[in-house]
Amino acid sequence: MKTMHYLALCILIFLSSCASKVQPNDPVPMHESFTLDSKLLGEKRIINIWTPSEYSKNTTSYPVLYMADGGIKEDFPHLANTVAKLIKDKKIPAVILVGIENTQRRRDLTGFTNVEEDKKIAAVVGGSEQFRNFIKDELFPEINAKYRTTSEKSIIGESLAGLFIMETFLTAPEMFDNYIAIDPSLWWNNHYLTSTAKDYLAKFPAGTKKKLWFASSKEPSTSEFTRQISQTLNSANIPNLKWNYSPAPTEEHSTVFRAVKEKALVWTLNRD
Repeated sequence: MKTMHYLALCILIFLSSCASKVQPNDPVPMHESFTLDSKLLGEKRIINIWTPSEYSKNTTSYPVLYMADGGIKEDFPHLANTVAKLIKDKKIPAVILVGIENTQRRRDLTGFTNVEEDKKIAAVVGGSEQFRNFIKDELFPEINAKYRTTSEKSIIGESLAGLFIMETFLTAPEMFDNYIAIDPSLWWNNHYLTSTAKDYLAKFPAGTKKKLWFASSKEPSTSEFTRQISQTLNSANIPNLKWNYSPAPTEEHSTVFRAVKEKALVWTLNRD
């Protein structure tokens, strides 16, 4: 009974944060957009792309940073502005930013769940595997065809997007080179990812170097489980994985993305 009460509290905090989170009026940077007709998702998806200022002046290929919640009325403007500033200040290498605009956010960013309370957050949940297939099989080829890209791919996201990123890191680690998950909603499905992380990490592919940076706010519904993940990672001791857990105990769930994004990008995108 206590577990159910705790899960209900996690969901209440999550829904309250989403309802109260108002995006500041960030200036929208110069960017391009196109619509991708997804056969896998059975719908059209708007994709927003920001390229570094030097992109049009040379023939260089660039790494790509993908982001969930990548709509113009979502997190794309403030993250694109931050990436531009960090590149200008020579704190990170130049990258292309690709924002995936939401249609049914809570469907795409959540995995399966056996918890009835979880299922109440949206009419449809549990679509993360299909969304991941859309990114891998439809979006990656489209971006590579339209833009000059290297093989290096990163992904960043917060809250449910952070959950999706942690799930992708554990279940399909080969998909990206670098992962940034900010305040991931690891309470989902009775913190299934936290409790199974050890098993997934035991099968982590050897060889290719990977990076994982993740953070938590002061919300117990996220900080408790991110801390547990960090302990599991420490015990796993994977040679080709470099990771950093950066808790932000003074930040709210609604403020942590903007508070930590710069140090997350600097740590993750710089080559060792």
